[in-house]
Amino acid sequence: MTAKKLFIFLFLSTVLSVNIASAQDDKGVYVDANGVMRWRSTQKEAAFFGVNYTVPFAYGYRSHKVLGVNIEEAIRQDVYHMARLGLNAFRVHVWDTEISDSVGNLLENDHLRLFDFLIAELKKRGIKTLVTPIAFWGNGYPENDEKTPSWVSKYGKGPSVVKEEAIRAQENYLKQFFKHVNPYTKLSYKNDPDIIATEINNEPHHSGPKSGAKDYVNRLADAIRSTGWTKPVFYNISESPYYSDAVANANIDGVSFQWYPSGLVAGHTLKGNFLPNVDRYHIPFDSIPAFKNKAKMVYEFDAGDILQPVMYPAMARSFRTAGFQWATQFAYDPMATAFANTEYQTHYLNLAYTPSKAISLLIASKVFNKVPRLKKYGTYPTNNNFETFRINYKEGLSEMNSGEEFYYSNSTASKPVDASKLRKIAGVGSSSVVTYNGTGAYFLDQAETGVWRLEVMPDAISIRDPFAKASLAKEVTRIEWRNQEMTVRLKDLGADFQIKPLNKGNSFNAKVANNTFRITPGTYLLVEKKKKVPNAALKWSGNVGLNEFVAPEGRANDVFIKHTPFSEISEGVDFKVTATITGLTAGSKVTLLLNQLSGEYKTVEMQQVQGYEYSALVPASFVIPGLINYRIAVKQGDQEIVFPGGHKGNPWAWDNYNNETWRTHVAAKGSSLKIFDAGTDLNIRRMPQWDKNVKTTYLTSDKGSQLQYRLKVDQYSADKIAGFQEFIADKLEGRLRELEGFSTVRLKAKALSDEKGRMKITLINTEGQAYSTFVDLPAMLSDLNIPLKAFKPNSSLLLPRPYPGFQALWSPANAPTKVPVLQDIEKLEITVNPDLKATGFDIESVELVK
Repeated sequence: MTAKKLFIFLFLSTVLSVNIASAQDDKGVYVDANGVMRWRSTQKEAAFFGVNYTVPFAYGYRSHKVLGVNIEEAIRQDVYHMARLGLNAFRVHVWDTEISDSVGNLLENDHLRLFDFLIAELKKRGIKTLVTPIAFWGNGYPENDEKTPSWVSKYGKGPSVVKEEAIRAQENYLKQFFKHVNPYTKLSYKNDPDIIATEINNEPHHSGPKSGAKDYVNRLADAIRSTGWTKPVFYNISESPYYSDAVANANIDGVSFQWYPSGLVAGHTLKGNFLPNVDRYHIPFDSIPAFKNKAKMVYEFDAGDILQPVMYPAMARSFRTAGFQWATQFAYDPMATAFANTEYQTHYLNLAYTPSKAISLLIASKVFNKVPRLKKYGTYPTNNNFETFRINYKEGLSEMNSGEEFYYSNSTASKPVDASKLRKIAGVGSSSVVTYNGTGAYFLDQAETGVWRLEVMPDAISIRDPFAKASLAKEVTRIEWRNQEMTVRLKDLGADFQIKPLNKGNSFNAKVANNTFRITPGTYLLVEKKKKVPNAALKWSGNVGLNEFVAPEGRANDVFIKHTPFSEISEGVDFKVTATITGLTAGSKVTLLLNQLSGEYKTVEMQQVQGYEYSALVPASFVIPGLINYRIAVKQGDQEIVFPGGHKGNPWAWDNYNNETWRTHVAAKGSSLKIFDAGTDLNIRRMPQWDKNVKTTYLTSDKGSQLQYRLKVDQYSADKIAGFQEFIADKLEGRLRELEGFSTVRLKAKALSDEKGRMKITLINTEGQAYSTFVDLPAMLSDLNIPLKAFKPNSSLLLPRPYPGFQALWSPANAPTKVPVLQDIEKLEITVNPDLKATGFDIESVELVK
């Protein structure tokens, strides 16, 4: 193909594809008498799945300004990725505090202009908008609020739903807001067919009589409709459940819910299997007659503080079973700040920076749009396989495998159900169709027989906990652009196909041999060897341009090592030290430097396992009871860098005073295994998390420096349970070969009073299945020995507490075996309740003994 023909072909293909909206029709949706959203033109049920996104407002706006980012271009790029993930829905609570004055007049400022720009960009991609015009929030988080002239700044959130002056300001604001004409679309919000519905406000906190709440909702709904708005109007029913009947009986078309099944703001990455937390979305309002004819939407959802790419498809399935027709995750991270995850510390989702999680969102979108509304799929874990979808916690895998589509969030052993029908592939890792050594996401879309579009994202490497305290000065995920090997096995391409770079500035020349080639991030055309690429008429449609490509550049290229040591390992058993290492150049040497307290030293060269993972085997002869200290040294040219700490210089130099090390204890044969220690385990999941009637603290014991964890219940809450849960699988990992030999669980604990209270001890396995037993609490701190065979199948808590609070708190007893298998255990749970006659406990430790 000549350069001129290729240019014409690419130009026309891009223009055609970007400007084709995926709207089903331009007449919008309505809610029928049964509470079902339907397309007006076809009467078919509608379904919308997507994200919230906040860049025009608040911290999103300010952070982009601080970084010197062009906000319009940033919005274009992020919206492209939303389209690339197949999303068709967008929602955000507009920061009214930034675009209104004290009496509700709309302010024509940069925030409103950028919101208009965002809506226009979404429209180009066929993504529908549901707008929430009132947020009630200040604009500070995670910083302090700025002073704004708005009515919400004057009255505050609570008073705004009851104070007459505030309500009049809101009526005025809503009338101006929906009549506002977007300068980019030339349409008012009320007339834009791609703005399909509104939710009046975000998470209202009602007070006073129910009649007042109903009147408030009706007044604001009337204000919106007075502008000529004829589309569905939603109102939140889950934030103030006491007022649910008032909301259901108001003059609205639908009700809105949220779901945070793992709580929010843990301050660290949550570990363990949380799929039981999303087994079902419980709706407690079905007994209200007026609720039955209301459409249902989820304005916000996320599995907070969880990186595992398995939660979204399971949540989407549960949403559909509950009857929802709209669901939008909160919140998609802007690409410009996702390197630090400062947008919302407890959320983390971006195609470039969390590729596996993003692909799981793509799969969840397919679930939401393909699974029939109200269809049931049983209970966890049997519902992990449904329709064309599969979820596997242990493999970190979400998967869709239909005739034409094959998507996977992690490497999979599955084969396409019919490879000859494949039209779309997206994944991270490898499959029977694509083998890839990189860590970024990739997409393959068939344009026509023998012609495929390939898009490859750069590598994303997690280097710090993204859910810990955030800062723009702290990188949590590193991006690297590397030349990686890829193998593509598609029958219509053959084994020796052509590869042509498409995106601007991409001149990479890839050579194919036996389906295999090296590739750099970008967009490419894969063409069967004997086929001529059409001049301009390549069949390409949808909301992604043929030659489009968006990806962040790397922010740093220094050497960085992420490593978590075993807390404890078994004597006389070799073990692997594994680390993630970024910033290495060709010829770099990585060495493990070990020493025992006896003074014996050993060095072992670390080898690249895959991608950025390096490992070294420490021989059994070196693993003797005691403590192993170690460092990892990287030599690049004449420079040496030693971790932990990233210290430069020869680690053996006489004047090298840096003595930071990782350490692992070596347990002597026959020794116990501590699975909870109050002195070191400080991130336990407490139940209840916030309750002034349940007090917790750490006290020193009679040993001086040894801590005890104290939980004291002054009064039980409505849940009638108190205690904690702890992830312990990482403590078992280093001694897996010994676990079969442990027969007893030993607690060191006591009661807080003279009452003969009891405590419930629960072990929870990787499938969320629980085994419990009970023990009498002594008056003095004592060792309590419990045979492992005393643990029987039982229920367990779903912690952190799912929100909203009417969601299930307990996972039912469904363990498949009579006693727990220690190799499968990953959580420890300690609880008391009124039936056990306990008002609390002190606990120092829990250990396994032989």
